[in-house]
Amino acid sequence: MRQRIRVIGIVKQGENLLFLKRAQGRSLELTRYELPTGKIIFGEQPEEAMGRVFLENTGAKAEKLKLEDVVTFTYLQGASQVGNLYIVYGVAIDESIKLSMTGERYTAYKWVRASEVEALNTDEASSEVLRILGATAGENGGADARVVANSAIVYVDGSSRGNPGPSGVGYYIVGPRGEVLKKGGEFLGFSTGRMAEYYAVKEGLEQAIELGLKTVRVVSDSLMVVNQLNGVFKVKNVDLVGVNADVRRLLDRFDGWTIEHTARANNVNADREASRVIDAWVGRSGDISMNRARDG
Repeated sequence: MRQRIRVIGIVKQGENLLFLKRAQGRSLELTRYELPTGKIIFGEQPEEAMGRVFLENTGAKAEKLKLEDVVTFTYLQGASQVGNLYIVYGVAIDESIKLSMTGERYTAYKWVRASEVEALNTDEASSEVLRILGATAGENGGADARVVANSAIVYVDGSSRGNPGPSGVGYYIVGPRGEVLKKGGEFLGFSTGRMAEYYAVKEGLEQAIELGLKTVRVVSDSLMVVNQLNGVFKVKNVDLVGVNADVRRLLDRFDGWTIEHTARANNVNADREASRVIDAWVGRSGDISMNRARDG
């Protein structure tokens, strides 16, 4: 398992947190917002690295740096498990100073209310750090956030060819040490993409319960589903009300949980399982007109 170490800063103005927007680049991840983050140069102390990273990227000097915590978590990147250690600093700045994106890493900045961070398209590391520290309003079933952050990860994906069309769900469950605990999928029949994404979460949770897991991190590339289950968006589609309620009943059976968004590129294993069951059904039946879609 790969390991990376970073410093990351939390800058507050009242109830607002500072986020920086990554420059465009090869990866979709670069279009997201993140907390000021950077590497430690050889020979640097972490506090020195945080001050340098902040100055290089915002043009502003940190008036004060306070070590807040050191957090660790893992996530899947492609087919590899990545271990992360983030040294977290509270960064105090002169509020009269105007920030300027002086480096190549960031193009803009944004102050965001802590209660609204879940709706922002943030990178996975920033989301995890804030969730672990309890700085955002996301739900976790009441368990200690550090316990949930280092729990098994349930990657889920729903796929619909035609939307509506032949649909399936896939799950890929990884343990805290990167071991694959279980993977698979299920054919749904004719369904919509949004319904398939919800049923993927439902299937993943059911499999986690069968494995006896008490805390889970559910990861989906459907921002709509993630935001609805985190209470950021209301469920306005009548066809999703029932399955949303089913998922919430399953979540109540865990001691702790999180529902997290990731880019499609980081969810390839669950996507592969969903595609596999659709391919198998279509190839076996030769007739995809049979309506076997579940009710919401």
